[in-house]
Amino acid sequence: MKIIAISHVSFKREMKKLFERRSQLNEAVGKKVKTILKNVKEKGDKALFEYTRRFDHFDLSTKNIMITADEIASAVLPIERETADSFAYAARRIKEFHGKGLDRSWLLCQREGEVLGQMVRPLEKVGVYVPGGKASYPSSLLMNVIPAQVAGVKEIVVVSPTPRGEVNPFLLLAAQILGITGIYRVGGAQAVGALAYGTRSVPRVDKIVGPGNIYVATAKRLVFGEVDIDMIAGPSEILIVSDGKGSPSFLAADLLSQAEHDEMALPILITTSSAFARKVQKEVSHQLRTIEESRIAAASVKRQGLIIVVNKLKEALDLANDIAPEHLELAVEKPWELLGHVRNAGAVFLGHYTPEAVGDYIAGPNHTLPTGGTARFFSPLSVSDFLKKTSVLSFSQEVLDEVGGHVIRCAEKEGLNAHARAVKVRLKHP
Repeated sequence: MKIIAISHVSFKREMKKLFERRSQLNEAVGKKVKTILKNVKEKGDKALFEYTRRFDHFDLSTKNIMITADEIASAVLPIERETADSFAYAARRIKEFHGKGLDRSWLLCQREGEVLGQMVRPLEKVGVYVPGGKASYPSSLLMNVIPAQVAGVKEIVVVSPTPRGEVNPFLLLAAQILGITGIYRVGGAQAVGALAYGTRSVPRVDKIVGPGNIYVATAKRLVFGEVDIDMIAGPSEILIVSDGKGSPSFLAADLLSQAEHDEMALPILITTSSAFARKVQKEVSHQLRTIEESRIAAASVKRQGLIIVVNKLKEALDLANDIAPEHLELAVEKPWELLGHVRNAGAVFLGHYTPEAVGDYIAGPNHTLPTGGTARFFSPLSVSDFLKKTSVLSFSQEVLDEVGGHVIRCAEKEGLNAHARAVKVRLKHP
């Protein structure tokens, strides 16, 4: 893990590389994904099944495309009670947290004859993509399905690839806890296409949510407009701000917790202490030797890992806001004093005993977060992502007589005389 000082000549170069991570469409990937989407749109199941055979090495058909409720029940039977209890505990906390963010319809009667308001309605159909390639994440199913259920979405269509036909039983456990009675065995860009356009087997949805690899992310970008999407998620990120106090082993463990997701994951530490920076660097190397399956984490640390030494915590916060990380840990003595200075982050973890991992599983807030610097304008996945809003307006003739002149003048100044006429013909004294 490289250490650089904010004053070092290489700092600007490293920052330039860091900011270039911002999500861009890979042209080669984009070309392949466009072809896949076109084929799925035109050929439906035939294309979907062929791509599944090619990429997942699994013979898919209308008979086995769905993992049924009976198959789910059989698969989860051997799972120990403690594990089931932990997933159920996580589900309860996630549901409780997201219930606080449920918007309601409202009407405002400002005076007799004038009513303004907003109807809030859930989306009809939502597609949830759950990764199943390099790793399968039951927690992602919980995080993406629960807010949709809280919002009142009528139909939730879950898709997840099953390479070589293998299914993660813990993914099915999460589905059972949430009452999901079927999961489609499809993944990749072809699954996104099936959800966006619909096939004989897979229903068309109104919105697609959930993380995936670069092909999934690119497909979501390309179908946006045909359907809505949550966000374009890139590799995982963690940025830790440290005052040089606390346990180096804590911070090393937190950096590696995100590094193990992806070779391109971004683990960063910003600290005011050079001595502490070296201790964390040493601890990262030590912990890498003790982690099972450390290849991915080691690659992430080598390629992307960075420790930045600054002079003051204010400089650390300024840098963090510029980077706009997915996960921001304030591993300092007085984290609440810094919280007000945070402008851009997907989620903030305060203090030495709030590791990012609690947010991934049981804390309650959603772990589907903006990456690639998009925390500058995107928010975490929430119930609001599964709701649509409709404006409500009602004017009586008396109120229209009063305000109509304003409408007419505004319309005429824009050269839209038919707009003005639509009001004039209703007025008692035009």
